[in-house]
Amino acid sequence: MNRQLHKIWAVLTCAMMVATGCTPSQPFYFFEDGDLSHYRGVATEIEYADVETQRLADVDGALAPFSLKNSQPREIWDLTLQEAVKVTLQNSRVMRTIGGQVVQPPALLSQAPDSFPTVYDPAIAESNPRIGVEAALAAFDAQLASSMMWAKNDRPVNVTGFFGQAIFAPVFEQDLGQNTTQISKTTATGGQFFMRSNTFYEYNNNPTRQFPSDWNQNIEAEFRHPLLQGAGVQFNRIAGPNAQPGFFFANGVILARINHDISLADFEIGVRTMIRDLETAYWELYFNYRNLDALIAGRDSALQTWRRVYALYIVSAVGGEAEKEAQAREQYFLFRAQVENALSQLYSTENRVRYIMGLASTDGRLIRPSDEPTIARLNLDWYETHAESLARSTELRRQKWRVKQREMELIATKNFLLPRLDANGRYRWLGWGDDWWYANRTGAPFSNAMQTLTRGTFQEWQLGLTFQMNIGFRKELAAVRNMQLLLTRERAVLQDEELEVSHQLSDAMRNVDRYYGLSQTNFNRRVAAERNVEAVKAAYETGTVTLDLVLDAQRRLADAESSYYRSLVDYMLAIRDVHLRKGSLLEYNGVFLNEGPWPAKAYYDALKRARERDAAMFIDYGFTQPRVMSRGRYQQHIHGYDAAGGTILTAPAPAEVEEVPAGAPRPTGEISPTATGANMPAPAAGPNAPFAVPTAPKFGAAPRPMQGMADWPAPATGGRLAPPGVRPVQYQAAQAPRASVVGVRPQ
Repeated sequence: MNRQLHKIWAVLTCAMMVATGCTPSQPFYFFEDGDLSHYRGVATEIEYADVETQRLADVDGALAPFSLKNSQPREIWDLTLQEAVKVTLQNSRVMRTIGGQVVQPPALLSQAPDSFPTVYDPAIAESNPRIGVEAALAAFDAQLASSMMWAKNDRPVNVTGFFGQAIFAPVFEQDLGQNTTQISKTTATGGQFFMRSNTFYEYNNNPTRQFPSDWNQNIEAEFRHPLLQGAGVQFNRIAGPNAQPGFFFANGVILARINHDISLADFEIGVRTMIRDLETAYWELYFNYRNLDALIAGRDSALQTWRRVYALYIVSAVGGEAEKEAQAREQYFLFRAQVENALSQLYSTENRVRYIMGLASTDGRLIRPSDEPTIARLNLDWYETHAESLARSTELRRQKWRVKQREMELIATKNFLLPRLDANGRYRWLGWGDDWWYANRTGAPFSNAMQTLTRGTFQEWQLGLTFQMNIGFRKELAAVRNMQLLLTRERAVLQDEELEVSHQLSDAMRNVDRYYGLSQTNFNRRVAAERNVEAVKAAYETGTVTLDLVLDAQRRLADAESSYYRSLVDYMLAIRDVHLRKGSLLEYNGVFLNEGPWPAKAYYDALKRARERDAAMFIDYGFTQPRVMSRGRYQQHIHGYDAAGGTILTAPAPAEVEEVPAGAPRPTGEISPTATGANMPAPAAGPNAPFAVPTAPKFGAAPRPMQGMADWPAPATGGRLAPPGVRPVQYQAAQAPRASVVGVRPQ
């Protein structure tokens, strides 16, 4: 028999080896239809996410950009800075910025989208389920827990003999049921209280039992309270009831509130940066218009000179030599190239203003600033402004919150140097019976478990202490030292930030005086350049000077005109920087930060909670733990829009102004880039003309007259130092559901 089995096993083994060796490399599959469209020959591909998003109307409705070829806007939009700020805030869910650059196209948002602040950031920080305020408060919420279990046991028992089988069944059969329901609450002092109900059911075939099945019902109250480590309102408000050394107490209410305040400071910095870039782009656009106007005037003057020389060149008269004609022609095309370049730069800067305002890149309208730079001198008291900058700087306020955060963490960390000593206790009421709940009480002992429980016959209690301590406190001492170093670091950073703010304010105030003086000097330079052009032209008419002096005078006049408006714009930007450094830039632009509206139900609940608190009895303990953390609400608008801590002079002092004779000539030319040298008509060329001479039309009416420095008027309404009494724009951030001081926003 064994021999036959060995033979069969050998035959099967050989057959399996042969069958394995004959397996084809491409097996045949039934129901194969040859459709391999689902097969992909690569493991990685670039794909589009299936996301339903709606583009902005300004993106879909964008027109072709303005350029030298497309330079005919449908409408000129005269825009004030106040209106630009309002439109920007209305269209800004993301705080757009150009990084202080108006030349390069915006690309920062696409490169680092996570680094840009949004109106949702404060709400995101508050509703963070890990470190948010609501997450920290959730640690003190009541917890309801319940569990239910059923079990069946059926096993043989190792018993024998008459007495053994009389006491124990040879086959043990058992049905078990258990239900536990409890509600627990963590208090502000770190203690925990439990109320628990335990229900047990058991049936088994043990012959020694009084009842085949019985119910065990008990209700117990339990508490556990720390006496040393983890005890007290101060520790639990800072670190939370489940804190451990080295984990930075992510669930403390106080620290969660500080994180939220830091996020508000970051949000304010984002809004401020956006307004700063808007002002930069706005005044740079103003300068581009003025610079274009100066270059157009120079181009027109060069064109007139070329025409005059060219007329002499045609008739071969004195003054119409070929080198002079070529020199005049080169001057014209020099200005023409500068005009075309300035016009393109104007379109680019206008596009930056549109980007910050959240508008389409082109919608047929061309933005033109209607506010004029102020020509009044701004005098600020250094000590008052310096003190205001140290008190109102958003960066310093944010850093002070970080210092407060480290102080609170150090207080909580020192608590871990105490041993763990907890008091605990439990009191239990028991009930046992044949039934769990039988309404008709028979009076028999142990007829039902609830009857026994409500009689209170069986009661148990337990009191005790638990103690635990790390000998040496190696980890805890390291944590304290680490927090001390972190606190020292934050304080050192705060001190250097204050030094930095002081230096920044000093530089900004120095630039105010610098650019104001430059505007005076460049104004007188412009007046002198105008008179120089007239004098040189008159001398050229009499033949006492050469043509190159006329052309040089025209270039210097255009440069003086551009330099004057450059210094005015720099003066406005210097005033902006002063407000930026002393923390009043948003007030300077009439911006007020406020949270968004709540649902009507939230206000109803808040009023209800306020009435409840008003009806309660207030107990003043004379101290709080931890100590006072905030100095109250930050006053965003300290003073009016006019003073800003300084004095505005209606005219500069006579000693500071160079004497300028009355009747000074002034430049002409409208600020309008709707025509360029590329589309100007050309007359018929003369017989000796090298090419056609273009005839450029004048660009409309003259700009606003400018008086001499001694007669400068008070700043106009659009001068930005004394803006009109406009209601401040309230910029609302997104609001997350959170607990307020008087109520809880409904979910």
